[in-house]
Amino acid sequence: MKLVYFSVTGQTRRFIRKLELPNYEIDLNNPYVELNEPYLLVVPTYDSDVTEVVNDFIEFKSNASYLQGVAGGGNRNFADLFIYTAKDIARDYHVPLVFAFEFSGTDEDVKNFKKVVNQIESKRIN
Repeated sequence: MKLVYFSVTGQTRRFIRKLELPNYEIDLNNPYVELNEPYLLVVPTYDSDVTEVVNDFIEFKSNASYLQGVAGGGNRNFADLFIYTAKDIARDYHVPLVFAFEFSGTDEDVKNFKKVVNQIESKRIN
């Protein structure tokens, strides 16, 4: 399954690179790319004016129909606001929030997120 992600400071990109899984980074200058395959979305936590490009990607052509779930990165010091962008996307697009990690993720986060990806893939196949 492809991971689609958006990164502002590079933290999310670093997490994705550690996973060594097929991925696509949403381009801030051109989010209008049709994916045509199931994907998990991985997003950092920022105000909606910064992450609006993610919604543009999701809503382009049939991309929303392929969205399987969302994971969020952030800073736990934000308390209730930790991963709120991912929570909002999960709510707005009716998909599960599948994982949360802090900053660029730990080795344990990488291992656990790969398990989540494998579980979602196996459910889709069965």
